[in-house]
Amino acid sequence: MQGANHSAVTQFILIGFSTFPHLQLMFFLLFLLMYLFTLLGNLLIMATIWSERSLHTPMYLFLCALSTSEILYTLAIIPRMLADLLSTHHSITFVACANQMFFSFTFGFTHSFLLTIMGYDRYVAICHPLRYSVLMSLHGCACLVAWSWIGGSVMGMVVTTAIFHLTFCGPNEIHHFACHVPPLLKLACGENVPVVAKSVGLVCITALLGCCLLILLSYAFIVSTILRIPSAEGRHKAFSTCASHLTVVVVHYGFASIIYLKPKGPQSLEGDTLMGITYTVLTPFLSPIIFSFRNKELKVAMKRTFLRKLNPEKI
Repeated sequence: MQGANHSAVTQFILIGFSTFPHLQLMFFLLFLLMYLFTLLGNLLIMATIWSERSLHTPMYLFLCALSTSEILYTLAIIPRMLADLLSTHHSITFVACANQMFFSFTFGFTHSFLLTIMGYDRYVAICHPLRYSVLMSLHGCACLVAWSWIGGSVMGMVVTTAIFHLTFCGPNEIHHFACHVPPLLKLACGENVPVVAKSVGLVCITALLGCCLLILLSYAFIVSTILRIPSAEGRHKAFSTCASHLTVVVVHYGFASIIYLKPKGPQSLEGDTLMGITYTVLTPFLSPIIFSFRNKELKVAMKRTFLRKLNPEKI
């Protein structure tokens, strides 16, 4: 399809919160606080890992990369959403919409790939502890992180190119607070729209399910190994190293399944908006809380770092 077809629509209008006119100020304050907490929580995790030499291990390298992807993912969507909540003009240009979709999918899938790698890291640490330093070398970990970012970028490029290669004939109202795939597909016209919709859905679901299955496979081996540990204390210690990651995985894929695996049918604008909020705002908000409170080593390091800044002469 030729690029000239894109001239039919030059901008879109985001109307995700138009059905909550009297709640927009409350939403703005709530989402702003959650966004700031998400940023501060992830930055605190990154600063703690950077300053504590005891945390310079593969698991925390991956956690640092995960926090980075989470910050960038929320940065791609939430500031624009907050501005729209205070504005009466909700228009977004064609190019800005494409950029938002690319970056949100890039950082979102990078997040999924990093969670998969963290599951593999826990598998190696528990099932093959004697080979851990070889299998999870600094160079190997750096390559895994790099490939996660490359994979996320490829997913973002594939999805964005497929969607914005379509023709948009109008109307130009996106029934969402961000440039999301399903509402954009409803605005597209042409014989190839069903094919693109199925192809994009298949690619996204395959990538998410592939990551999910790899994580489940890692934890199947982990559980099998933990059950063979003779002491209850040893089993508890082994499982405690996985608790925070497993909790985040359940939250991440739980909300992702709501978005991508929901049954087709009539859906209200209010329902779509609230479902989008769970994955865009709530999941990133919960992630640093889970890692901070469920990971004992990180929690102790955060406390030590805070006390060092507060009373440097006593540490």
